[in-house]
Amino acid sequence: MQAYAGIHFIRQRGNVGLRCCELRGLSFSSPVHSRLCAALGKAMLYSQGHICHFLSRLLQCRRDCLVTISGGRRRTGGEFVDGVLSLACGLLESGLLKRGEVVAIAGFNSDWYLEWMLAVTYVGGIIAPLNYRWSLEEARSALEVVKPVILVVDESCSSWALQLTNTSNVQSLRLHALIGCITSSILSMSANFLAMDSIRKASHGTQFINPVCAAGGIALICFTSGSTGQPKGVAIRHEALIIQSLAKITIVGYGEDDVYLHSCPMCHIGAISSCIAMLMVGGCHVFIPKFDAKLVSSAVEQNHVTSLITVPAMMAALISFTRQSHKWNGGETVKKILNGAGSLSTKLVKGAIDMFPNAKIISAYGMTEACSSLTFMPIYDPMPQKLRKSHSSYDKLNIDALQLHGRVCVGKPAPHIELKISCDPTSSGSPLVGSILTRGSHLMVGYWNQSAKTSNSDNSSWLDTGDEGWLDSHGNLWLVGRTKDRIKSGGENIYPEEVEAVLCQLMGVAGAVVFGIPDIHLTEKVVACVSIEENWIWVNEKTRNCLGTNQLSSEIMKNFCRQKNLTRFKIPKVFMPWRKPFPLTSTGKLRRDDVKKEVHYAVYLLYKFIVLAYIRLGNFFEGFVWFEVSLKMSY
Repeated sequence: MQAYAGIHFIRQRGNVGLRCCELRGLSFSSPVHSRLCAALGKAMLYSQGHICHFLSRLLQCRRDCLVTISGGRRRTGGEFVDGVLSLACGLLESGLLKRGEVVAIAGFNSDWYLEWMLAVTYVGGIIAPLNYRWSLEEARSALEVVKPVILVVDESCSSWALQLTNTSNVQSLRLHALIGCITSSILSMSANFLAMDSIRKASHGTQFINPVCAAGGIALICFTSGSTGQPKGVAIRHEALIIQSLAKITIVGYGEDDVYLHSCPMCHIGAISSCIAMLMVGGCHVFIPKFDAKLVSSAVEQNHVTSLITVPAMMAALISFTRQSHKWNGGETVKKILNGAGSLSTKLVKGAIDMFPNAKIISAYGMTEACSSLTFMPIYDPMPQKLRKSHSSYDKLNIDALQLHGRVCVGKPAPHIELKISCDPTSSGSPLVGSILTRGSHLMVGYWNQSAKTSNSDNSSWLDTGDEGWLDSHGNLWLVGRTKDRIKSGGENIYPEEVEAVLCQLMGVAGAVVFGIPDIHLTEKVVACVSIEENWIWVNEKTRNCLGTNQLSSEIMKNFCRQKNLTRFKIPKVFMPWRKPFPLTSTGKLRRDDVKKEVHYAVYLLYKFIVLAYIRLGNFFEGFVWFEVSLKMSY
């Protein structure tokens, strides 16, 4: 006889139920219980956190309430919990997954996707979401890093999964499984996919399971967006996910009456953290497969959505779509918007307010290595002015004041997060700008199977975010730019974001990317690639007055920088028109290095052309160069 406290998991007549049990009065001697205890090992300590602890509360408080809407499926809290636990028991009873093993998952957003994430972690597995937008090479690299035993995909990624497993060297992979049911298109493939229902059927009888953590408390391997190169797998603990989700509940104000739209891919840490927060409070989840402005606007209207998260690129697409369609009526139900992956420009904030007039808009600054958000900044609150005066957080809030010469205020850290600015000892001036460091229980364990990268990113007990900024007298964090993007020109430090912010104020400029290229005299020369708006043209000085009024040129942009009092050495020496969209990561972050590489390659081709021309017209060029040198020497 053995006393056991935890979650009582019962299957009767095909229905799965869950109830909390008291410490006394439960004794188990069934073979099923013995096998489960042997499989799971020791029950976890009562003080350890687990992201699936909310399931008990969800069942108690929201058993008969609508909790998920995904396509045509609408499920209550009880039905959702049954789905998670039956899948968890199936994985365990069938021997498909052992504690500490990794399951990779790739697919569009759905309630089934969420079930897989929770079921894997429930039995002590580690879930590793892959980005369905990755190239085959990026996905292959990710698989080789995490070494999963199961690869779970939906129908949209099934052929992609076969290509991956046929071309990658992942010897650990034992099984392909499906998010959802087997369809005719899946049956037509040569590979065998195990459906969710088949795994559920492996679980039978009365089962008593406590949620179990993998070694080190790791729940998740979440890949970075890749803005600094190849995506890295970040190992994140249950504790970090819990504490960061609680911070969002407190600061954003999520509650059980919320209807939350999954507008961002669930492979990203911001989406995962907000999802867990909403599960904790028992709100309703509305799933759309992937972001599409039309899908989002339709989902908001049909389901009376109250909360969603965005990134600047998504917000821009939403504003553009609703203005063009002239049929937008659903924005008034939205009460909370959390923006991440970059600050919203003044133009986007005003557009968002027009679109969602009743929404509190909060911008968050964070990173995957910090398990989502470090700081929060209230951008707009529809609270009446009289009430707002009693809330110092919103007092004298001004959109324009949050951006100062390219520096962006990203607000105060969450209560459990510690920030520090590490300055160069030789630095002077006020404020002191330096590297932004953080420490606390929100941080990653490290990069999965990449110990060298983990050690390189660590600064004693502090994690270097890779950004630079300062803390003002009110405790607000101001961002200056990425450390690696800083340009060293003529002995001065130049941050591209500051220059870009000035250039984007000029009428006709749709966007700008600034970076440095090697220069013999200055170390680096400041270059700006400029994307121009529709109906505007790029001209040189000879054609400037002949082609209408909507014109941009290098000289126009230099003069504008001077008018805006941009320091002389920060004004780009070279301006280049950019004729296509700037490359972005899957979260809408700029791939600055890609732009820089493309410009370098263009310069290389130009140099190569000149060299070939010199070889072919050697005598002419030799005479020309001699004449030019002679002319300079004569002066």
